[in-house]
Amino acid sequence: MIDDILKFNSEFVARGDYKKYVTDKYPNKKLAVLSCMDTRLTELLPAALGLKNGDAKIIKNAGGLIMSPFDSAMRSLLVAVYELGVEEIMVVAHTTCGACHMSFSEFEHHMMSRGISEETLSTIRHSGIDLDQWLEGFHDTEQSVHNTVSTITNHPLLPSDVMVRGFIIDSVTGALTEVE
Repeated sequence: MIDDILKFNSEFVARGDYKKYVTDKYPNKKLAVLSCMDTRLTELLPAALGLKNGDAKIIKNAGGLIMSPFDSAMRSLLVAVYELGVEEIMVVAHTTCGACHMSFSEFEHHMMSRGISEETLSTIRHSGIDLDQWLEGFHDTEQSVHNTVSTITNHPLLPSDVMVRGFIIDSVTGALTEVE
């Protein structure tokens, strides 16, 4: 698959198809969106939000979560605010998310069947990593959005003038529902 992508990329560049995407690093709408990496949202999310290339910084991870105040998603949001001029942040979870009800116990079986040893898992646990917490999803999408918005809003390094709001997008229709 990667070789096919590289072939396409070479042709894409040769045709000059990249020209319609040229923009700079600053988001035109001064907006950052934290959302899930779900493939259903790849084109649906920006289309449903009316975003074009260059309009917003879109940060994606499994579940659209801030796992801790100093994780990579929060770091990206702070960079977006301080380096790229972002003034508003949208947290956008979605219906029927795969991270809902995700747990390490599900992953452990799959990991071991793919060659990860119990010794490796034990070494990771003894290094202070709580795999149960680290690979835990969420059980209530609305509460998850509320928690992520709260973590961002109350972050000690986020200026108080940055607006943060949370939403759930319908994975099929793109309809947004705000989480209060």
